[in-house]
Amino acid sequence: MYLLDTNVVSELRTGKPQASPAVRAWAAAHSRGGFYICAITVWEHELGVLRLERRTPPQGAVLRAWWNATRKAFAGAGKILPFDERAGQLCAQLHVPDPMSLRDSMIAATALAHGLAVVTRNVRDFGHVAALQVVNPWEHQNS
Repeated sequence: MYLLDTNVVSELRTGKPQASPAVRAWAAAHSRGGFYICAITVWEHELGVLRLERRTPPQGAVLRAWWNATRKAFAGAGKILPFDERAGQLCAQLHVPDPMSLRDSMIAATALAHGLAVVTRNVRDFGHVAALQVVNPWEHQNS
């Protein structure tokens, strides 16, 4: 089962110009029932949509419609994971002895708390986390 990072959710957006064929092939090769997102991804997407709505309202409206539908689909299936007490404990451990990005550590901790692999393009940001499986779908090869 997989925790999709923000960049993967964005890449899978229907109608995205120049979407990665490798990411789409990776997603097609796996059951959507095994895909989750976390509260941090909700925050990141919501922030991006709000900024675009303010800067370029017509484009913001298109992105808002997609994001609302995507978020509702994950929520309706019980596939949005919270940043909870267990994730908080694990997250703190990811900052000692060396701190890492707060958002990335929260995503990693949520994945660890639920036994999920993180699917992301940002392998460098997650690769050093012990016991965390990281998948880069941009490197997916069709078999």
